[in-house]
Amino acid sequence: MSSQSITRSNTDEPPLVKWGLITIAVGYMVLFLVLPLILVFYQAFEKGFGEYWAVLSRPDTLRAIGMTLTTVVIAVPLNILFGLVAAWCIGKFKFFGKSFLISLIDLPFAVSPVIAGLLFVILFGLRSPLGIWLDEQGIRIVYSTAGAVLATMFVTFPFVARELIPIMQSQGTEEELAARVLGGNGWQIFFRVTLPNVKWALLYGVILCNARAMGEYGAVRVVCSGGKMNTMPLLIEELYHGSNPVAPFAVSTLLALVAILTLILKTLIEKKTLNEQESR
Repeated sequence: MSSQSITRSNTDEPPLVKWGLITIAVGYMVLFLVLPLILVFYQAFEKGFGEYWAVLSRPDTLRAIGMTLTTVVIAVPLNILFGLVAAWCIGKFKFFGKSFLISLIDLPFAVSPVIAGLLFVILFGLRSPLGIWLDEQGIRIVYSTAGAVLATMFVTFPFVARELIPIMQSQGTEEELAARVLGGNGWQIFFRVTLPNVKWALLYGVILCNARAMGEYGAVRVVCSGGKMNTMPLLIEELYHGSNPVAPFAVSTLLALVAILTLILKTLIEKKTLNEQESR
């Protein structure tokens, strides 16, 4: 018996088992992913496009959209900078405490966003010395845009770093050393050698970070609860307890569209990365 036939006999399953597993997987995704998404859009347009547009053009909706975009525009670039620096240090250099630094980067994955928001309230609230001093200087963190940005940054900062670190570690330092021998300085090596090699992983991390930042609820809810500013997730919760059944779903469609766009871009980047790897 050839090795190919042995491999096939070891991996092929009976049609009943194969199609049963496929049916279970597809049914699970339809029930818990596709169907809820369809229902969100159905509820949003149940009373027509006019009602849908009326909800999106309300002042409180526009303020929430502006607050969300402001938070994302500030938090995501800062996380890109942090992710690049952290990944470059961890992937290209040897130093004491590297494992500890990697563990710290993963901390937001282990800590509940609600707990993260509570920590910022304790740290910057008026019950702490730092919060009192900041208030005396006219700087307000809790119940402000700054608080929403800090909370969002904490929750989302691992995404970029975690995409870049494995890539930089696997690439090693040979190309950078060669560029150094050829006379390149640090900035030239980074922008002409290191960054082009990780561009797709960087874009992948940025897309995930952006999607997570726009949809963050727990940490921002704790930091901004009681304030007059809402992000879109906070507004959705507020509208859900209101009298208009269309309103929360109308705003939810915006976040749903971001999720769909993220999925499409994620798929395209994965395909592009795979094609580049196969061409090498």
